[in-house]
Amino acid sequence: MVIGGHGVASDRRRDPRAAPMSFEEFFLEQHDLLYRALFFITGSADEADDLAQEAFVKLWERWDRMDRIDDPTAYLFRVALNGFRTRLRRAKAAARRVLPTVHARDPFDEIELREDVRRLLAALPARQRAALVLTEIIGYDSAQAGSILGIRATTVRVLASQGRAAMRAT
Repeated sequence: MVIGGHGVASDRRRDPRAAPMSFEEFFLEQHDLLYRALFFITGSADEADDLAQEAFVKLWERWDRMDRIDDPTAYLFRVALNGFRTRLRRAKAAARRVLPTVHARDPFDEIELREDVRRLLAALPARQRAALVLTEIIGYDSAQAGSILGIRATTVRVLASQGRAAMRAT
């Protein structure tokens, strides 16, 4: 499934003989995709926006050395997902110190299918959720998703399959 009419990233890859892409061009090409992926992973528009900004800043700081990075899109997504995992670990640690575990449920989550999907995705482990978002929602194949996540394509397929099974069981 692809959201917003965007195809997979490989459809938009540039000709290697073409002039190098500027950071501004790369930003305009990738921002919406990254934001949507992060929104589905985090469930929060604000957090998705913050993580996307942080990832683009880190990429911008290294843009003059892009010839050393094989796939800038994979690098961008990996930085953003690592930022999310770091925030999640910190939030969990802080919550354990302060609050007992409470699972609040928004009664409006079931109004629209999009909210149902978001809720189901949020219940999955982060790796399964990332594999499903990248392959099913954004439309990357398992090799591209593996490159973004820093894992093998077969691992992406296994994680996505486990995630789908968990969602079906729910």
